[in-house]
Order: sequence, then C-alpha cells, then structure tokens
Amino acid sequence: MKLVVQRVTRASVAINNKVHNSINSGLLVLCGIETNDGEEDIDYLVNKLTNLRIFSDDDNDFNNSILDITGEILLISQFTLLANTRKGRRPSWDLAANSDIAKPIYNLLLDKLQNQDLIVKDGIFGSDMQIELVNDGPVTIIIDSKDRLAPRK
Repeated sequence: MKLVVQRVTRASVAINNKVHNSINSGLLVLCGIETNDGEEDIDYLVNKLTNLRIFSDDDNDFNNSILDITGEILLISQFTLLANTRKGRRPSWDLAANSDIAKPIYNLLLDKLQNQDLIVKDGIFGSDMQIELVNDGPVTIIIDSKDRLAPRK
C-alpha cells in the first residue's frame, strides 16, 4: 500500500461539483492499494501516519504528529499511485488491486484511522473526485508499507 501524505491548512473533495467532505489543518492522504496488501500493511501505515512528526512545535521544528495537534485527515483512494511507467507511454496499473479486493482494505484502513481519536473523513471509493488543497510548507511525504520489509542499511 502506498500513501502520499500532504500536510494541509485545508482540503476538500468534491463529487459531481458538490463538496462531499472537507478538513481544516491536518493531512490529505492519497491511498493506493496493491493486490497483495493486507491487515499488516494497514497496521504499519496507521502507526506510521499517526505518529509521523511533520507538524511544527513552538520552536518551528518538526516535532509534532497529527495526534499532537489534534488535526484532521482526509483519506482518498487513488489507484493511480501504483502506476508503472517503466515501459512505453501508457501507464500500467497491474499492481493495483481491483475494487473487490481494494475496497474492503480501504474501509479497514479508514476504520482503524477513525479509532485513533482523530477526525477522519473520506471521499467515495471508486468515484471521480476533484481534490482541492492548500499544501502547508509544502510538506509531502510518500510512505510505502513494503518499506517495513526492507532491511535497514
């Protein structure tokens, strides 16, 4: 599972030109789910995401997490994060899970984030969505659950 995490001062998701959900200060999280992702990937990402220190403290250092600032999360499914562009000009999404596999995993990720005493909102899985955000910093981090399996160097 791959996440693109953006620190935002505000973000919203619209569907059919109507705002579906919005957040204030917090994280916009785009989520791509691979065919072999499971609960271990979710648990790793929930822990990593909620404890990631990318918010400033009083000294303007990155010492606070989303939990520390009581921020909000806007979670958006986005299979295109798994694009393979190695060959040709048309991306391949062979690694992306089909919706029958991805939707339950996405819903479990959403549930586990909501159980962290955070306000967590989302789009509609599989919908055509328009995202607006004000990236704060800008701060953008990519987290891949497969990184937990790599040996430390």
